[in-house]
Amino acid sequence: MSAFSTLSQRVITGLVLIGATAAILFFSTPFYFSVEVTLFVALGLLEFFNLMREGNVPVYRFFGVSMGIVVPVLVYMELGMAESGEILFIVLGCLFLFVLQFFRKDNSQALIGISLTLFGILYVSWFLSFLIKIRFLEGGAWWAAYLIAVTKAADIGAYFVGTAAGRHSLIPHISPKKSVEGTFAGLGASVLVSWALGPYLPIRFGAGHLAVVGLLIGAVGQIGDLSESLMKRFCDTKDSGRLLPGMGGVLDAADSILFTAPIFYFHLRIFA
Repeated sequence: MSAFSTLSQRVITGLVLIGATAAILFFSTPFYFSVEVTLFVALGLLEFFNLMREGNVPVYRFFGVSMGIVVPVLVYMELGMAESGEILFIVLGCLFLFVLQFFRKDNSQALIGISLTLFGILYVSWFLSFLIKIRFLEGGAWWAAYLIAVTKAADIGAYFVGTAAGRHSLIPHISPKKSVEGTFAGLGASVLVSWALGPYLPIRFGAGHLAVVGLLIGAVGQIGDLSESLMKRFCDTKDSGRLLPGMGGVLDAADSILFTAPIFYFHLRIFA
């Protein structure tokens, strides 16, 4: 497949995802946004555990996906107001994982399997569920839209500038295609989008505050992207899946938001 064809598919897929998410955020209730997040959680967890299987890690795939789906459901039922329900559920899940391991005859990789199963639930399900918590805040639709837009601005800026003008590899042993030029372009794009959306936010932050938040979200989002690249390199695969044309898998599309969502949520709890 040519580079132009891949780019076209990537752009079309991105526009469809952004358009659908914007429509759900601004023209429907938090329930439908929570359903969308839960769907991303389920598909992302499937991809994560399939990656681990390809890396010969004996994870509990069915248990991990099933438990992971319940986490955003609990967050929705709590109306995003508390962390106690999902945290208790995760603790009980960890306990049950050990019980499951008791019935396996091969314990040579028991701790690896249990640890990575629990990590997948935390990394994909719990972190992404912070989007639901943000949606339930006052003015949550705009806060969620702002977070997604600023996070994805870094991805888009880094991709296009890195492809066109990237000369210096950022961390070649993890992601050879990511460049220093693309990284700085992504950070700049996040700041610009943060400034552009500032007037629409429920609370008016100053230009300096918006710049710092934009830089923080852009930097954390790119760390999230690199983190998934590290996992894919460990499992010796290029994409987490093939569901999204031009992008790869659901995890490839959501990786940068996994870390920015909880950090932005606690930022709002402190400053807003």
